[in-house]
Amino acid sequence: MLDQPGMRILYSFPYALGAPGVGTTAFQQVLGLVERGHQVTVFAASVHRDVGHLDAVLKTTMVFGGVRVPHRILGMDRTMALHDVRVARHLRRESGAYDVVHCWPGVALDTARAAAELGIPALREVPNTHTANAYEVVGQLCAELGIKLPRGHSHRLNVNRLKREEAEYEAAAKLLVPSDHVLATFVERGTPRDKLLRHQYGFDPKEFSPQQPEPPAPPFHAVFLGMVEPRKALHLALKAWRDARAFEHARLSVYGHVVESYRPTIKEFLSMPGVEFHEFTNDPAGVLRQAHALILPSIEEGSALVTYEAQGSGAIPVVSDAAGAKCTNDETGLIHRVGDVAGLTEHLSRLLNEPGLLARLRRNVLAQRDSLTWAAAAERLEQCYQEALGAPAAA
Repeated sequence: MLDQPGMRILYSFPYALGAPGVGTTAFQQVLGLVERGHQVTVFAASVHRDVGHLDAVLKTTMVFGGVRVPHRILGMDRTMALHDVRVARHLRRESGAYDVVHCWPGVALDTARAAAELGIPALREVPNTHTANAYEVVGQLCAELGIKLPRGHSHRLNVNRLKREEAEYEAAAKLLVPSDHVLATFVERGTPRDKLLRHQYGFDPKEFSPQQPEPPAPPFHAVFLGMVEPRKALHLALKAWRDARAFEHARLSVYGHVVESYRPTIKEFLSMPGVEFHEFTNDPAGVLRQAHALILPSIEEGSALVTYEAQGSGAIPVVSDAAGAKCTNDETGLIHRVGDVAGLTEHLSRLLNEPGLLARLRRNVLAQRDSLTWAAAAERLEQCYQEALGAPAAA
């Protein structure tokens, strides 16, 4: 809690606050800010039924007469535009009511411009890499694999969306980037370094916790949680699993929906011994609690929440340097260069063959666990706001 008066924050989020995925991220950010003594007004498309009591002002832009209107009714672009215009209009009408504005992608253009007119810093959330980078990297990978992403997929090239997002980057006073990898993709495309504020995401310690200080009993068990699609690069994990001959000694459990166009890429591994495929799990905490390690060899990513949740559960992140995991190689995780199957193979071999490595990494992960919670993320987000305001960070 701050000793000084809290900030007055306008928080704009275009989806269901508290829903799985980014809805959880947004809810946890708002909750953490409220718990730190800030006054938060949230504009969200709707509010998920599992949010419960939240001591913030909640305004919905896609609920009419108590009925939630799905985005598909108006179309995504119209829904986003409506939300953005309503928030910008509110901001101009209540210009003296806020110190800082926090916007999510798709609804940050009119609102950020209104904030600039009023002298209020608008910070734009960047949950993924620069959109031009995302399209380029994923497009190249899909071409190499002979895959065409389905229409409407977030990483299928959309020129209008790219123009909109680049306009949002320009309009915002600051950009909130959750990993060094994301930051680098903006710097590479000419964004001034001082416009980028490095923050972090987190995990809920009430939900994600280790079963015990020591690793689960053998055999070694690794898990993959996420959409089974090209950019998550499960095919690289399966190649490394095969090359390390991990199938002889260990289990790999995959939890996530398989994008059909990607299925031929992993077909040869579907019958590999010890590899199990499941749909999305409703109990990620239980899955991670029983795992020794999380494997995530992403080709393109922002800062995957599952890497925080894994560490909160005591599972070792075995990840690419594009996964955005908040860990240090050979101390609190094992990090390979993006696309480096040999490096990932070596890391798996070490976990299988080096006595004591797993226990050492797990002890280190659990020792830094408190720095990865949503409470820690809220403290850092608060500091980002203060930096944008030109105020000294709280001690």
